Amino acid sequence: MNPVLIKNNTAETAVEPHRIVKFGSDDGLVVQAAAASDLSVGVSDGLGAEANGRVDVVRVGIADVEYGGAVTRGARLTRDADGKAIKASPAAGGNAQIIGTAEISGVSGDIGKVLINPSVMQG
Repeated sequence: MNPVLIKNNTAETAVEPHRIVKFGSDDGLVVQAAAASDLSVGVSDGLGAEANGRVDVVRVGIADVEYGGAVTRGARLTRDADGKAIKASPAAGGNAQIIGTAEISGVSGDIGKVLINPSVMQG
């Protein structure tokens, strides 16, 4: 990991370690991202948090993230329904919110690395 900016937030719901997160329902809250359309803001640290607990979120830099499928280094990553990083491949005309770029290749369950660079990818 090579985080540049880590922000401490309150977990609105339980947040697993190394998961992609998005803003919650109010300022200062985060939840696990669960859809490719979720505007993601970072990756939870290696501890995660219970609901209403405190969680560190890597917002800038390189973060450890759990892969939810096969990923090749250089792939742009979005998230699955569990907040795990997967290769972005939106359908024609569809959009996917990107958390960043995979630094290393891996498979489902691996802890990989993502260079955080939020953007939108259109299929």
